[in-house]
Amino acid sequence: MGVGRFAFTPLLPLMQDEFGMTLAEGGWLASANYLGYLAGALSATLVADVARRGAIRLGLLTIALSTLAMGATDSFAAWMALRFLPGFASAWVLVCVSAWSLERLGSAGRPALGGAVFAGVGAGIVLAGGVCLVLIQAGQASSAAWMVLGLIALAVALALWPVVVGDAFVAPIVEPGEGDIPAFWRLVFCHGAFGFGYIIPATFLPVMAKQVAAEPLWFGLAWPVFGAAAVISTLAAARLIQVIGQRDVWIMANVAMGIGVLVPIVVPGIAGIAVSAICVGGTFMVNTMVGMLEARRVARARAGVLMAAMTSAFAAGQIAGPLLAGWLARFQSGFTAALVAAAIPLFAAAYLLRGERHGSHAAARR
Repeated sequence: MGVGRFAFTPLLPLMQDEFGMTLAEGGWLASANYLGYLAGALSATLVADVARRGAIRLGLLTIALSTLAMGATDSFAAWMALRFLPGFASAWVLVCVSAWSLERLGSAGRPALGGAVFAGVGAGIVLAGGVCLVLIQAGQASSAAWMVLGLIALAVALALWPVVVGDAFVAPIVEPGEGDIPAFWRLVFCHGAFGFGYIIPATFLPVMAKQVAAEPLWFGLAWPVFGAAAVISTLAAARLIQVIGQRDVWIMANVAMGIGVLVPIVVPGIAGIAVSAICVGGTFMVNTMVGMLEARRVARARAGVLMAAMTSAFAAGQIAGPLLAGWLARFQSGFTAALVAAAIPLFAAAYLLRGERHGSHAAARR
């Protein structure tokens, strides 16, 4: 999933140099992936409680093959389709793996291992960023990077094929009570705000870095740093949840991400971008993990449906982000206005999540 969703980010500066791609066109390709993610999240409600194993396998295979195909064409229309497909598949993977694995870990009394599950996305980002950095330094074209990443993703998918065995126990569907509905919508809104807030730096950090550091080594490091922060923070947050509870960790992640989004505005140069990569990369998978855990706590038997709804809101938010950045770029040089717009919903979400701390803390201990 880290490859299918995020390999485009470190490759965007190279594709701009090779094909004369504009920032707006980069935004369209990014949004095609996010539109696929939205479609996949909406359809995941149909598979969240049945056939999870098949959905995970099909999603992994689709990610690998569509990534591989990106290197076989230079058609913009084909790229749009090939960015849509891994977005669609990634939503299936996230929703189905979350529901499948968290149910098993909860039953086994090992909820902290959820951090290892969600750290996988960060590991994929490190892999994508590292491969791109090495190939760029070696003077290779973006097509080579796409193909190498596609082959790696295919090897990983095939290795995982026999591991994804047996569906987790699916509890009978229980309709939520009237008191649950506001909590559901609060979680859906906060996950949508997260999608909108994180996606502008997540999409354009390497481009921003390239504007202030022409040396490929420096701007190429922005994305591996982003992914490494995601791995470390997700593992650490899984332990922190046991101490202070899920809801407080979620609030802290939103505040830290909002600050990280704003840092490049007040700290110029590569230093500000590095801090932003650490803050945003260090919280975006924590946000995802805690959101899925909260969905399981609040919705119980209907967790799969709520996870899909939250992922749909996240996808809608991240579709709007790059389009907004591209539109604002027509009126302003740089990303200042877009970064400010991205930070506002993150702070709003932190405010809305301030309640129910005690319940989420007790659930984390269970």
